[in-house]
Amino acid sequence: MAVNSIGIAQKRVKRPRKVAEIGLIPEGSKRGRAGFWLYLIPGLILLTVVILIPLVWNVYISFTSWRGILPPTFIGLANWTALFQDQQFWISFGTSIALIIAMVVIPTLLGLVLAAMLFDLIGRKFNGSVASFLRATYYLPQLLPIAVASILIGWIVRPDDGALNTILRDVGLGALQGNWLGSPSTALPTIMVVMVWVQLGYPVVIFMAALQRVDPELYEAAEIDGANWFQRFRSITSHIIRPEVYVVTLTSTIAALKVFGPVYTLTKGGPGTSTLVPSYYSYVQFFQTTQVGYGAAISTALTVVIIVVAAIFLRAQNRSERLESER
Repeated sequence: MAVNSIGIAQKRVKRPRKVAEIGLIPEGSKRGRAGFWLYLIPGLILLTVVILIPLVWNVYISFTSWRGILPPTFIGLANWTALFQDQQFWISFGTSIALIIAMVVIPTLLGLVLAAMLFDLIGRKFNGSVASFLRATYYLPQLLPIAVASILIGWIVRPDDGALNTILRDVGLGALQGNWLGSPSTALPTIMVVMVWVQLGYPVVIFMAALQRVDPELYEAAEIDGANWFQRFRSITSHIIRPEVYVVTLTSTIAALKVFGPVYTLTKGGPGTSTLVPSYYSYVQFFQTTQVGYGAAISTALTVVIIVVAAIFLRAQNRSERLESER
């Protein structure tokens, strides 16, 4: 039946060979390896100047009291002690969990289904250009600068003459009108809807690119066996693009933890603390209250969380690939 197509898919997916195996560079050649390092030098310099040095300086500042003018004063763990007792800091991470749902869970699931439909249904029944046009349509919000997209959404949800309230009023649903970004009960859900709209095109593009390596004969064989679209999706599509699912999930989770632009341009973390996120909270401590050391502690804590999350995802991916190779 259709489930048997998984075994066929596994046999037809070719794993990349090592460079030494295909004879481009003699294995064990020290000269060839030294040549590789020459190409890495510019990237290593940029990595050191742009990331490593500022990161080390930021970690040091997190152990100091500094207002950005006079030399910093070392105060040990005082900032970190205050951080773990700061209720707003924990509220900001709670908001990040909601944004992970909006930027990772929902877009990944919807993107997986949409990519499979565009590739397996629309692409086969119509032609590739129709599927490509729809894919570009989903990806269009990713091309907009986040400030432009946020201003556009701000116009739509304005409480008085915004497009959303106007449409609700015109269709007789005036009772549902609201101050979408000005109310603590609706501000975060509104931000979440915006991020789903912005983020959806990314997994669709990645998953459709991954589906290009699937042999169309697999779908044809499964269809001859009587498999419907959902059975083909479950037995073939989801199995083949599993590595891309890990990539999309990891990168989207990191983006959700670091999100700053929509909150800054739409709500400034308010009303109250309903949309406060760690990156914006760190910005407030840096530039508004000039508690630079405390802001550095917040950003350092966020960096540690991102590193831990990335390590967990990579470990899970490696374990999944190892189990797959042992089958």
